[in-house]
Amino acid sequence: MRVLIAGNMGYVGPAVVKHLRTAHPDWELHGFDSGLFAHCLLDEVPVPERLLDDQHFGDVRQVPEGFLDGFDAVVQLAAVSNDPMGHQFERATASINRESSADLASAAARAGVRNFVFASSCSVYGIAQGPARTEQDQVAPETAYAVSKVGAEEDLKALDTEMTITALRFATACGASPRLRLDLVLNDFVAAALRDKKIVVLSDGTPWRPLIDVADMARAIDWAITRTADQGGRMLVVNTGANDQNYQVRELAEAVAAAVPGTEVSINADAPVDSRSYKVDFSLFERLAPEHVPQVKLKQSISQLVDALQTSEVPRQWSSPQRLIRLKVLQGHMDQGRIDQDLRWTA
Repeated sequence: MRVLIAGNMGYVGPAVVKHLRTAHPDWELHGFDSGLFAHCLLDEVPVPERLLDDQHFGDVRQVPEGFLDGFDAVVQLAAVSNDPMGHQFERATASINRESSADLASAAARAGVRNFVFASSCSVYGIAQGPARTEQDQVAPETAYAVSKVGAEEDLKALDTEMTITALRFATACGASPRLRLDLVLNDFVAAALRDKKIVVLSDGTPWRPLIDVADMARAIDWAITRTADQGGRMLVVNTGANDQNYQVRELAEAVAAAVPGTEVSINADAPVDSRSYKVDFSLFERLAPEHVPQVKLKQSISQLVDALQTSEVPRQWSSPQRLIRLKVLQGHMDQGRIDQDLRWTA
């Protein structure tokens, strides 16, 4: 099995590479990344790419013709990966998240790739009141990031190909990674608890968020890489997470406070309505991939985050952990003239 992981040098990619190398030591693993966040390692940890057979550098919007020849599966992780970045770089978000995903899938199909895996998001449900959302429910994207994910799914559905395509609508990512991000709700709460002994919840605490640890995201991707069309159809969009990991934001803050003694939780009772609140039904994923359902529980994710941060240099640099906030990384690149507004390298 020869697998390409596009966008492997971000937050999720290292977990995917580690899992695949461990679970399938005989697979040939390749990475493809522009390197925007290559330096965002948590201290001097071993470079995750050491586990790959080869690391290729390039812009996912400009994959060389014929580059995908010989690959059995392509995993598309490359993305402008959250709402603040999507707001500031809306054009690049559409270009990278949607257009490049469709182009990459088309090129994969022409190259004879058997499986294409797209990292989508449950954020496509927007503000969803009532029962947990299933794949048959209407999407209601509220942000440029969510709009780009919906658009990519639509483009992938429209492809005329025999290639098996899986769009994994992931719950909100969390957990420890060599390229840690603190701009995710649980990760941010853990950092705040360690730094300030206080978690400030900007909403009233009632919005719903499903969570999935990056280790479990990797396990789901493993399944999708070898999924056959009789397991959900040639083109499958599936909510990816666990039914018992739908949480209100307040619950997440309280769980972190319990794990970090002395932490106070402050709730903004007068906050405006959050633009994302959704419970999600993950029953289809559980039926299709019973051996790959999430295993990492909330307490374990929190514990691993605490350990990763406490054993790093970050606590001595709390005033400016720039490399752990992706928007600040991009702003730093721009300030130094290294990238342009379209997130392309200029130097």
